[in-house]
Amino acid sequence: MQNKKNQTSVGQMIQRCHKWRQKRKQYMDQARQTADEIERERLMQTAEHYGRIVAAEQGKIDSTRGPADKTAAPAPAEEATDADDDENAFPDFISNLK
Repeated sequence: MQNKKNQTSVGQMIQRCHKWRQKRKQYMDQARQTADEIERERLMQTAEHYGRIVAAEQGKIDSTRGPADKTAAPAPAEEATDADDDENAFPDFISNLK
């Protein structure tokens, strides 16, 4: 019974995470389209805030899931482009796959 409860909880966390990723993308898209520098900065800060929320929630999801459930999920496109700027952005387990 406890396992079923954990699965439901993880499912809800994943749904919240997805919703926050969509909000982050929405704010980033709005920031790219606005001409006002102050509004652009405000939108980018809001997007960054959602990014921090997603990272914290993803940490909770990873710690709650069982070892059998921890398969690598593909990163959303907006997060993948942010990581391309820094060569050291990948965790060790990804960069040591030789």
